[in-house]
Amino acid sequence: MYGKLYVVATPIGNLADFSFRAVETLKQVGLIAAEDTRHIKMLLQHYGINTPAQSLHQHNEAHASQHLIEKIQQGQSIALVSDAGTPLISDPGMPLVRLAQQQGIEVVPIPGACALIAALSACGLPVSRFTFEGFLPRTSSARKSFFQNKLTDASTWVFYESSHRIQAALTDMQEIYPADHPIAIAREITKLHETIIQAELAEISSKVATDENMRKGEFVVVVGGVEPDTEAKLLSAEENRILRALLQECSIKTAVALAVEITGQRKKLLYQAALEIQGSAND
Repeated sequence: MYGKLYVVATPIGNLADFSFRAVETLKQVGLIAAEDTRHIKMLLQHYGINTPAQSLHQHNEAHASQHLIEKIQQGQSIALVSDAGTPLISDPGMPLVRLAQQQGIEVVPIPGACALIAALSACGLPVSRFTFEGFLPRTSSARKSFFQNKLTDASTWVFYESSHRIQAALTDMQEIYPADHPIAIAREITKLHETIIQAELAEISSKVATDENMRKGEFVVVVGGVEPDTEAKLLSAEENRILRALLQECSIKTAVALAVEITGQRKKLLYQAALEIQGSAND
């Protein structure tokens, strides 16, 4: 009979955030597939877990996953863990889980800590609907393009960022988003210096720029969605003026097309703003 593949969430900082079920699972499996065996060693020692561990990281997971699947098919159960949090959430493991599913192997989630969910639960922004974007692009131009594409999202969205790029990311966001846009930043979740702040973009960006401690650790940034009736406000005053002038002379379709050519602004945003302007004029 096949063994099972257990996907086990590990603590993201505080070692006490580890369930009894997770400890027992790691003790009972025959092997632990870990993102970094040196990193996971401290957790295993803390809970008296003597199960051997094997590396499974982004550079070897294509080859290593097939080997692990063969072990499971021979009857050995294996636990998949990442350095911190829930595996596959911006961490290695997808090839292994996909192969297991394709081979008819039972995949069992052992839930636990996740920085994404922890930040959402405490940020004070709407969380009934949200999207997770992982880590942002590394270059400024790519980040700005990304923010531009997210500008009209109506639901909350979240991204991870490192200490090396958090200030640059917020600076780029300020060039696209209004200064008063609501965001939240969570750093070092569950650790000694845990900080969770919800405020306007300009205020949080200033805190990060002026406080060295606010540029340390691992970050989760939560961005509030745009209310439908505020989308027109995302246009600059000049863009609004141009669009309104064109709407007095042209159809919405033509006005938007001309405004795109003149301003370089996104067609979707201009079109939504045009609909609001027309709607207000008809009220």
